[in-house]
Amino acid sequence: MTVLVVGSVALDSVETPFGSAENVLGGSATFFASAASLLTTVQVVGVVGSDYPVDKLAPLVARGVDFAGLERAEGESFRWRGRYRHDLNTAETLETRLGVFSHFRPKIPEQFRKAPFVFLGNIDPRLQLDVLGQVDAPKLVACDTMNFWIESRRADLIALLRQVHLITLNDAEARQLTEKANLVHAARWILDHGPRYVIIKKGEHGAFMFTRESVFYAPAYPLEQIFDPTGAGDSFAGGFIGYLAKTGDLSDANMRRAVVYGAAMGSFAVEKFSNERLLGLTRAEVDARVAEFRKLVAFDTEMPA
Repeated sequence: MTVLVVGSVALDSVETPFGSAENVLGGSATFFASAASLLTTVQVVGVVGSDYPVDKLAPLVARGVDFAGLERAEGESFRWRGRYRHDLNTAETLETRLGVFSHFRPKIPEQFRKAPFVFLGNIDPRLQLDVLGQVDAPKLVACDTMNFWIESRRADLIALLRQVHLITLNDAEARQLTEKANLVHAARWILDHGPRYVIIKKGEHGAFMFTRESVFYAPAYPLEQIFDPTGAGDSFAGGFIGYLAKTGDLSDANMRRAVVYGAAMGSFAVEKFSNERLLGLTRAEVDARVAEFRKLVAFDTEMPA
């Protein structure tokens, strides 16, 4: 099945303790599509400026990603410059230039409106709500958000929660949104406001999926080297939603498997700068890492005599 992603298509410049990269592919829609396209068909809605190197999207086009919804506007593309020190969970933003993204108003092409799976990347919740008015009864709608929208568009974000099936956010954002210090309490608060599923990401400490009936935890994959964590969260979402779209199965057992596929994609994303590792990834590598995740949490419940 097809996934529609609406979000940013940007250019990033990143510094980490392990190197740097200038003007590389970034943005929530780009990372999501890079991960999800290995599993299913992806449709992208976003905007780039006249300076954007569209030819760099060719590997994604070759994978079948449909950019018919990518608007090309006159002006500068969205650019972000950031730095990570040894705490790779926290980015220091050095510069943000929104460019044409500041005027972005998503227009969903007619051929995209029946996509059964929709991911609303990290954009203004008013725009996320507008997208929902342009699509036709998707099977699953998931959204992402960030601290800026929680602070500046709280009422709109809470209205959005009533119209989505799932939200992904990190632990700090969950606490900020709910004003609950305990993540279990925070998840329950969010569930009470609409979504059926809440995924709380904890970076190098893994991710939790909460429903009203259950809690599932997937650890982070233990990597020896991490080069660039910028796109890890959106790559997680791409693996997660991409797996659900591929299987078409929203059972509890399959949702849990999807969390592990998301964690696997997130772990690959950080191994190189930008989406380079994801673009070189094979399905066999993904399946092998998912198998490694299974070994990470497997244990014997038998009590010795």
